[in-house]
Amino acid sequence: MKTYRHHITVFEHECIKLGQVINGCVFDEPKLIAFQKYYGDRGVPFFSLIHRGIQFNEHVGVIQVGDLLIEVLPKADNKRETADWRKMLIGMMRAVGSFDIRVSSSSHLKLKSNTILDLYIEMFVNEVEFLLHSGLLKKYRKNESNVTALKGNIIFSKHIQHNLTHQERFYVRHTTYDVEHTLHQILHVTIRFLRQINTNATLQSRIGALQLFFPEMPPLKVTEATFEKLVYNPKSEAYRKSIEIARLLLLQYHPDVSKGKNHVLALMFDMNKLWEQFVYVSLRKYADNYSITPQSRKNFWQPDIGYKTNIIPDIVINKDTDRCVVLDTKWKNLNGYNPSSSDLQQMFVYHHYFNAVKTALIYPGTGDAIKGTYFGDDEKINKQMQCYVIPIDIQTGNVRAWQKKIADDIKGWLSGV
Repeated sequence: MKTYRHHITVFEHECIKLGQVINGCVFDEPKLIAFQKYYGDRGVPFFSLIHRGIQFNEHVGVIQVGDLLIEVLPKADNKRETADWRKMLIGMMRAVGSFDIRVSSSSHLKLKSNTILDLYIEMFVNEVEFLLHSGLLKKYRKNESNVTALKGNIIFSKHIQHNLTHQERFYVRHTTYDVEHTLHQILHVTIRFLRQINTNATLQSRIGALQLFFPEMPPLKVTEATFEKLVYNPKSEAYRKSIEIARLLLLQYHPDVSKGKNHVLALMFDMNKLWEQFVYVSLRKYADNYSITPQSRKNFWQPDIGYKTNIIPDIVINKDTDRCVVLDTKWKNLNGYNPSSSDLQQMFVYHHYFNAVKTALIYPGTGDAIKGTYFGDDEKINKQMQCYVIPIDIQTGNVRAWQKKIADDIKGWLSGV
């Protein structure tokens, strides 16, 4: 079985410099060159290039470069261990649906020592095992072949071309009903791909079994267009989850980044968006007595030529009522400082455009909600224009309990609105 020679863990916004040793791994020149080539001229959103190194940003997940696996975890304070942040990240992703796959709540993998990549591989394996157990879907397909028994329609031009000296044969076009179709070709490509990149001993035997029992398929070059052309129906709907994971894995794989030696696979997620979705689904689940609307947009600016600009707050509560409240989530720890001017200005605009009674910025952190009031044109306090700062304490234990706590904290604040 192929194994990573190196698996290192860093946190968002951290740097790795050329020659730096992390967990016994040297970040050497070939690895830096691979990252530089992956970054290219247009860049990637996961990290930036710095002098003789790289710096990660607010994206978290895993990047595999050749024999090096870098795990990037979120970090909002210095109170927790690495395993706690990994557990929190996976819990958040499960809650928002990133892991809404056919997988038991108690994963076969130990979250302490395995990564998001391992979990996605496990979910794909679970899905394909389910499909094999249920029976693979058959479809009709048109086929051309030179056969000895007449079936279908003779293609006379090709029959004459191929069979002048073989009168016992017929070149025909016929319809076949079997498992050879695009869905299975994609799964077959993915199984072979996972056999190459997987390094988890628990999963390797299961992937090997899939490769053994899954029928051979003709080769397929998988691109974005391959997935865009897929159309699901009630019979093929069971394939959707496995195909979604296949798409995620195959399209994020960048081979031959460094002359075939350092392939790159990146499964990275924006923590700002994940935090926003997590707070939203927590409110939807445990604050169902309120109307909760995500990503509600309003027209903001229109140039004479070109497209208009919208404003889109993260969450609007009781939209279009006289008790409207706007929330915006920010994945950063204020550490006792005030929110940035740009964040406060953004909330001021939301206050005005949504005719909100109050607004609030939702940050990870500890402490009580802090009330802030905007000044009016006369530079006097305008008590009708308030923006709160609501810190949400990070919890790495029971995710559902944490979601309920988030909803209860925000509901408690809303009760005074």
